[in-house]
Amino acid sequence: MTSAELINVTSVTSLTLVGLAPLSDHSLFFFFVFLSVYLFVLSADSLVVYIICSQRSLWRPMFCFVAAVLLNSLAASAMVYPKLLSDLLAGGSSVRVSRSACLCQAFLLYSLGGSSFMLLSAMALDRYMSICRPLRYAALVSPAAVAVLLLLCWLLPATLVGGGVLLASRLPLCSMQLSRIYCDIYSFISLSCGGGAAQLSEVYGLICTTATVFLPAAFVLFSYGRILAICLQSSRSFSSKALHTCLPHLLVFLSYSISTAFEMLHRQLQARSDPAASLAASVVLVVVPTVLNPVIYGLKMKEVFGHVTRLLSCQTER
Repeated sequence: MTSAELINVTSVTSLTLVGLAPLSDHSLFFFFVFLSVYLFVLSADSLVVYIICSQRSLWRPMFCFVAAVLLNSLAASAMVYPKLLSDLLAGGSSVRVSRSACLCQAFLLYSLGGSSFMLLSAMALDRYMSICRPLRYAALVSPAAVAVLLLLCWLLPATLVGGGVLLASRLPLCSMQLSRIYCDIYSFISLSCGGGAAQLSEVYGLICTTATVFLPAAFVLFSYGRILAICLQSSRSFSSKALHTCLPHLLVFLSYSISTAFEMLHRQLQARSDPAASLAASVVLVVVPTVLNPVIYGLKMKEVFGHVTRLLSCQTER
């Protein structure tokens, strides 16, 4: 690499996001579409969290984890939707973003994404203890234990992802164009000039993904597998009640897993994918879980659904 090329590489201070290029001809239409989605996410998540916090009958570990997942979803939405709406309103096919702002967004999205899987694994642990170890449930799943689990679910991904972002921030970049609608660490690393530092970042990223996605997902599958085995050996009424309480969590877990699998598949095909495929991967990863979470918990959990209908009916009467 010549001295002129070296200066050009090390002086990259901003990146260009071109993920919105397929929507540039209809940007105003999609602005209202994503605005409607974001308003729904804000109102639905906030409504369910408000009901859980305001009703003493819902002050239980299971609903505490539900509120944490929805708050996590709200935070992730705030990292994407406002900037996306601003970019759509501007109407351009490309968006300039500073290198530091890009890394900051990537850190927040990846740490919140890892927290989502860890929170779902904490839910699975709660359901496992409640159904498979009912006599020890109150002692083991105490308020202090729930608080420790919540802190672990948020702090561990933030710490691991923070290390990955720090490694990525030191990489020299040979390109400045991302085919995404938001910044992510994997795409950022793909812009680097390669070499040992980039390989180290990729290996560290795999370790982070294993710790915050694959291992929690495996624990969720193991826990619900054990619950299913217990239900098959129990009475019909007990099995029906147990499976009913687990169904919403399984549906949310499936929405996160399918969205993440779609994103990982796109990573493997990224070199051969067109802008429309990149846009689809970005939208699926962000929109699907944030929209489905409040719908599933609001409709499938009868305790929450009952309070939602009563609250809305009172407002309608007024």
